[in-house]
Amino acid sequence: MTVSIPSLPHDSDHHDTKARILEAAERLFMEHGFSATSLRLITGEAKVNLASVNYHFGSKEALIEAVFTRRLAPLNRERVTQLNLLEAKADGNPLTVEQIIDAFVMSALQMGDDHSETGTVFLRLLGRAFSDPGSGVRSLLAKQYSEVVARFKRALAKALPDLPEKELVWRMHFMFGTMAYTNAGMDAIQLISSCTSANSDDQITILKRVTKFLVAGLKAPE
Repeated sequence: MTVSIPSLPHDSDHHDTKARILEAAERLFMEHGFSATSLRLITGEAKVNLASVNYHFGSKEALIEAVFTRRLAPLNRERVTQLNLLEAKADGNPLTVEQIIDAFVMSALQMGDDHSETGTVFLRLLGRAFSDPGSGVRSLLAKQYSEVVARFKRALAKALPDLPEKELVWRMHFMFGTMAYTNAGMDAIQLISSCTSANSDDQITILKRVTKFLVAGLKAPE
């Protein structure tokens, strides 16, 4: 008797399934949070079975890590690359605070441009991750941001030589918090302002405002 062996899916099928799972997880984590989003909800949204999630990721925790690594790793590499280019041009001289913040903030803008709606979804998810204490991603974010924090801290310390390290640490904490809150959405501006034009500002306008705000905060008198 001849036993037929089912053929394995092509690599393109694997890639497509994995990408659908990641897209669905990213969107649902952003909308509902990490704890409230079940694997069953993700598989239903991605139109795959639970075995596919187990095959590609192994667990919900591994899926969360993959969602962040997929976009955050290249985003932070771009930030460091831009900072390296600026420092090479400066030839050992300190960069301005404006240049440093541009390298940090505008890389996020490029993500939005390159990935359209999905990039915006991830930026909102990233904002949620910083403010969700039960998300279980704090250690993951710390690992993803370790090089960025170290590099930008050194650049800012050189640009602001009279600022004590402790004060710089606090201002960088506020910098990351401001970016996270801005990325998370426009809820606050809707509460504060009755001006509809504020709610309709595009991402470029918003990030330019954030840049000015961060520069002023970092350069403020102690």
